[in-house]
Amino acid sequence: MTNNGPAATQASLEKEEGLYRIGEVSRKTGVKAFVLRYWETEFPMLEPEKGPNGRRLYREEDVQLILKIKRLLYDEGFTIAGARRHLREGGGAE
Repeated sequence: MTNNGPAATQASLEKEEGLYRIGEVSRKTGVKAFVLRYWETEFPMLEPEKGPNGRRLYREEDVQLILKIKRLLYDEGFTIAGARRHLREGGGAE
């Protein structure tokens, strides 16, 4: 039995537009959803869209930014303020 209701339509639209829900981004990046929500408050450049139902929808650029933030914090030992400054000054470009 397939679900052809509004939720199924919303999900198919998200996939067509290359948008990901927070759970998908969490699995893809290895960063817990609550950490992603916290990072949104600390990194102003990380601003996922909000769907009509209020859910966060991340673009591919957001996913790449999350991976950069994760690398700076976990691998390179930056503080949150240091990582924010580094990204703001263009240090996120590779």
